[in-house]
Amino acid sequence: MNRTRRDRDEEGRARSARPRDGLGRPLPYGEAGVERQPEGVVRPPAETVREAQRLLDSGMPFHAHEVLEDAWKSCPEERAGERELWRGLAQLAVGLTHAARGNTAGGARLLLRGADRIGVYPDRPYGLDVAGLVAWARELAGRLDGVVDGVVDPAAEAPRLTAGGPR
Repeated sequence: MNRTRRDRDEEGRARSARPRDGLGRPLPYGEAGVERQPEGVVRPPAETVREAQRLLDSGMPFHAHEVLEDAWKSCPEERAGERELWRGLAQLAVGLTHAARGNTAGGARLLLRGADRIGVYPDRPYGLDVAGLVAWARELAGRLDGVVDGVVDPAAEAPRLTAGGPR
């Protein structure tokens, strides 16, 4: 049997070494790509929000998704109630990623799923504008509904994670 060797990271986990573009799509080996976010980074919540916003503003929602996914997966037990908040925020970022890649139906579904998930947080955890994010996600999902082969500009459509945040 002919088995190909899989790329591995330093811990031995399967991880493609192919370069990626700003939307996380693999590029051919040898091409210049966007530096990937390191996986498994544990950040304080405020730093997670700042880094995710920086990446969203740069038109890299896939990379913002990875930062938010780290927060979801590394959320300590004493803050376990926040896991769904971070998971929902990651879904918003990956929904924008799908829409920017031209998968408008998948993008809309993920935006709505993320909006539903974060909408149960009535306060402003870590300054997050939950109501504004829910409204943004629903509005963008509505514009994507029925669009075939459309592509959105991820930087132009990037949400504000915090109320009154810079644009």
